[in-house]
Amino acid sequence: MALLSRRHLFGLGIGALSAPLLRAASASEAGTEAHGISVFGDLKYPADFHHFDYVNPAAPKGGVFSLIPSVRAYNQSYQTFNSLNAYILKGDGAQGMDMTFAPLMVRANDEPDAMYGLAAQSVRISADKLTYRFTLRPEARFHDGSKLTAQDAAFSLTTLKSKGHPLITVQMRDMVKAEALDESTLVVNFAEKRARDHTLGLAAYVEAHGQELFN
Repeated sequence: MALLSRRHLFGLGIGALSAPLLRAASASEAGTEAHGISVFGDLKYPADFHHFDYVNPAAPKGGVFSLIPSVRAYNQSYQTFNSLNAYILKGDGAQGMDMTFAPLMVRANDEPDAMYGLAAQSVRISADKLTYRFTLRPEARFHDGSKLTAQDAAFSLTTLKSKGHPLITVQMRDMVKAEALDESTLVVNFAEKRARDHTLGLAAYVEAHGQELFN
């Protein structure tokens, strides 16, 4: 089994790219930059919010957390694992690996479909909704402290589309390409007439996947 490096555990998550009808809150058809996206248009939280209302920032720290997942995805197994890559077809993937990745955007559990920037601080959607331009947070880092770049995100999406689990490649079929304009700017282009929820699913996948994971 290949060793994991910081590039292999990155993960921008499929939640950040949204559907063709997705509208960036507070964004006009001209493509104004926004901190979140929603199919229904409005967002509950402002751009400078610190935490979701259902989160207690003063919660006690420490202790032990034990979880028995009730669902699995892709190659994950309920009984065992022989791979830490839960995004390919080969082997039995470890459950819970998605919890080690940071998506571009993350869903709010107290809204129907809203997503807010996590690894990405904002997104700009073109008027035809075929181009999504993400600006990554300058403070986004890997576990070893090195900077998370748009090149990392573009590589993750491109590799998942070409080498990921068949269910993932189907979900990403309408992504034309993902490329980095510079260290902090990720541009994702979509095909016309794509599935309505395609972008939402795609954004949650920008996590830390690297070449060795797919060898």
